[in-house]
Amino acid sequence: MKKLGLGLGLIFGILALVALTVTAPMPAHLVDTSAFRDEVNQYSARITRDTLGVPHVFGVRDADAAFGLAYAHAEDDWQTIESMVIASRGNMARHEGLAGAQTDYLVRLFRIQQLVDEKFETDLTPETRALLAGYAGGLNLYALDHADDVRPGVLPITAQDVVAGFVLRAPFFYGLQDELKMLFKEDPPDGISLRNSESAFLTSKLPNPHFGSNAFAIAPKRSRDGATHLVINSHQPYSGPVAWYEVQATSEEGWDAAGGIFPGTPIILHGFNRHLGWAHTVNKPDLTDIYSLTVNPQNNNEYWFDGAWRTFERSTAHLRIKLWGPFSISAPKEVLWSVHGPVLRRPHGTYAIRFSGLFEIRAVEQWYRMNRAQNFVEWQDAMTMNAIPSLNVVYGDAAGNIGYFYNARMPKRQGGFDWQNILPGDTSRTLWQGFEAISTLPSVINPAAGFVANANNTPFRSSGQGDDPNPAAYSLRYGIEHYMTNRGHRLIELLDTGALLNTADVDRIKFDLGYSAHSEVARLMREIATLDVSSDPLLKRAQALLLTWNLSTNRDNLAAALGVLVAAKCIDMNADGDPWMVEPQKALKASAEDLMAHYGRLDVPWGKISRMRRGNTDVPLDGGPDILRAVYSVGHELEDDGGLTAVAGDTYIAMVEWDAEGNLSARTRHQFGSATANPLSPHFDDQAALFAQENLRDFPFTAEALATQTERTYHIGGRH
Repeated sequence: MKKLGLGLGLIFGILALVALTVTAPMPAHLVDTSAFRDEVNQYSARITRDTLGVPHVFGVRDADAAFGLAYAHAEDDWQTIESMVIASRGNMARHEGLAGAQTDYLVRLFRIQQLVDEKFETDLTPETRALLAGYAGGLNLYALDHADDVRPGVLPITAQDVVAGFVLRAPFFYGLQDELKMLFKEDPPDGISLRNSESAFLTSKLPNPHFGSNAFAIAPKRSRDGATHLVINSHQPYSGPVAWYEVQATSEEGWDAAGGIFPGTPIILHGFNRHLGWAHTVNKPDLTDIYSLTVNPQNNNEYWFDGAWRTFERSTAHLRIKLWGPFSISAPKEVLWSVHGPVLRRPHGTYAIRFSGLFEIRAVEQWYRMNRAQNFVEWQDAMTMNAIPSLNVVYGDAAGNIGYFYNARMPKRQGGFDWQNILPGDTSRTLWQGFEAISTLPSVINPAAGFVANANNTPFRSSGQGDDPNPAAYSLRYGIEHYMTNRGHRLIELLDTGALLNTADVDRIKFDLGYSAHSEVARLMREIATLDVSSDPLLKRAQALLLTWNLSTNRDNLAAALGVLVAAKCIDMNADGDPWMVEPQKALKASAEDLMAHYGRLDVPWGKISRMRRGNTDVPLDGGPDILRAVYSVGHELEDDGGLTAVAGDTYIAMVEWDAEGNLSARTRHQFGSATANPLSPHFDDQAALFAQENLRDFPFTAEALATQTERTYHIGGRH
């Protein structure tokens, strides 16, 4: 099968072996700052920081608001934003050394810069280009104001750099890295697909848990007070290039939205405006194909396609790799293209890659239109662009509409091939052109059950019985998931009751701490209960403790520590545990010994181990892997002090509500605080303890509410 998972860092180890040019100092790249400042001063914005440091940005034009958004985010996390700009240009190795070469090579291989340059003026509207230019201007102004923070060669940042960042990140959410990693195994991939074998789609893997998410919406008919509820609950790493940052952007042109953004993004990626909101969760449709090419034995620059030899498009990427100080080396690396797309030569064959985001730059425009939509019709119209390659979407609005959409830029594929295997690259029958309309993919709109939900589980369990999409209606060539996560099980179990719900019920569901009886964790515990461990006193005690576990992960639970440690060793991404990654008895032994070594006991309260650590904050956390209150640590073994430091899971949370009259209210929480990279700021960890306590704050969306929660206000740019 072509869906495999190895470490992405292994892919490009070969770069250390390429021929190197003579070492030379890195260029300084000076910028005329006086002319540059005149250029960025065509924008102006007002930034109000609320009492948690969250920026609320105001501008006359949308471009001005984007300008202020960029500046505010840069104040809190310039280093990560700068790194994203460098990565999108394919210049990471110039600054980071060999570790950045893999990203640089992919940027060249996928022709990201060329794609953006070719399509920027034609595929993006003038309004979107203006927004992007304003955002780039805000980053440039920050860099001019803080020149000592800026690395050589970064300025000027352009609108095209921002778009390239979207193009670079998008395919890795649906798993392109797994396809690439498979090609860099020592052994050749499994056999070439010669016939249809669609049953292969029934065995999928859960996405990386750091890229999970929960989302659900409740219609007025299921609310005690007639309100619409939308829960936005993405699971991401706590820090880095895909960590959430909270912001509100408002302009006199009508943009007024709040929510989460990533470093380098000029619009709300998921969040809400006065009229509507949406939440994303990661999905894993089959959006990538790999082709085995037949190379001419007489000329390795030719490949066979539709009965004739064709010539590869060939170039050389000169990867500039930092050594020390100002010195770097240039590593030449072959870049090939076929009619399919990028090509990689490996010892076991030559392979072409084709994926959904390969020729698309409009994702930023689709999100921009979603930000500005005033009603369900306008929001759906934005969705029909189908420019965001993947991600489920859960929707709710002031009019009482709710919906779930299995969003994917789905290739149009012919029958007769196993599209999850390596494909023959010698025929145009496997060379898909165009994409299915989003209306052909699973969705649920205003269901009878009054709720929609997704937690990275199959779209065929997204609402009540009778409301779910029918799997038989969708081609198996789409590669749509059929698995259920524990979080998916729990959401359906808690929502599909018919009972009316209020705000407290919504909170209870979102912060649920249990593993379902249908989960893989529960199945593992049942198997452990049947083990014969009578000859090992420690295992006997461990088994007895797990027999008492109620499958909850509350911080006072005395069996959760052992249960979670065992499950994390056995269950691959908390989804398909058959076969287990580690034999249950071995996992039980290792986990019991780990607890005894650190605590001298097995029944350690879970909160003593599960920790939120940030700045001066070190407090217990409820929840765990694949729990609706999702918490993930780095490894499966206790750290030196006996704890597990949370690094991912629940991050930015927004509980959005429109009352029966359509009035908006929202409660939010960030896992750390707005100063995501400034340990000297009071907002570096001021939300961490509150996050651990599952305490949400009323978000000051209106000017009146913000006036009561203002910390400071300042202006940037040339027009005040």
